Amino acid sequence: MTTPPKSRPGPLPYLIFSSRWLQLPLYLGLIVAQAIYVVQFLRELWHLVDATLFGHIAPGTSADSAETTIMLTVLGLIDVVMISNLLVMVIVGGYETFVSRLKLEGHPDQPEWLSHVNATVLKVKLAMAIIGISSIHLLATFIKAASLDAETIKWQVLLHLAFVVSALALAFIDRIMQPAGKQAAH
Repeated sequence: MTTPPKSRPGPLPYLIFSSRWLQLPLYLGLIVAQAIYVVQFLRELWHLVDATLFGHIAPGTSADSAETTIMLTVLGLIDVVMISNLLVMVIVGGYETFVSRLKLEGHPDQPEWLSHVNATVLKVKLAMAIIGISSIHLLATFIKAASLDAETIKWQVLLHLAFVVSALALAFIDRIMQPAGKQAAH
């Protein structure tokens, strides 16, 4: 049995389909941003090591405020890591979904989530990452709440709740858009 010959798209459909490659510089730019976050992480880590091991904490700092400074620095490090994870999801997932396949099947380092990524799954994962990042910022806000005004804290809590509601809405929409048999596979 012979397979029918593949038809070649006309010039306009080919141009439209090829336009997805215009996103490549965007993903390369995000890789540069990722490198900048690595530099920022190393700088913050050096400040933490310098402050704790070499005692270079501001003069007149009490033990409690030194501990708070260390805790806020560690939260900042976690924040950088979570934003970096978000960048990886956007770079890898977005490129795989919208530009071209990465052909990583069978690669030992292939992320588990990449095998079933699509635009909706990517949106839900990104929303969850944003909630995590927002949680870190909110925790840092509560640690330094005494030095912040109530209005700032209120708006940060409301913004965090908006992220949570948005993520729940995206997950709900994803669930109702999927056929019943595919939901069990998720």
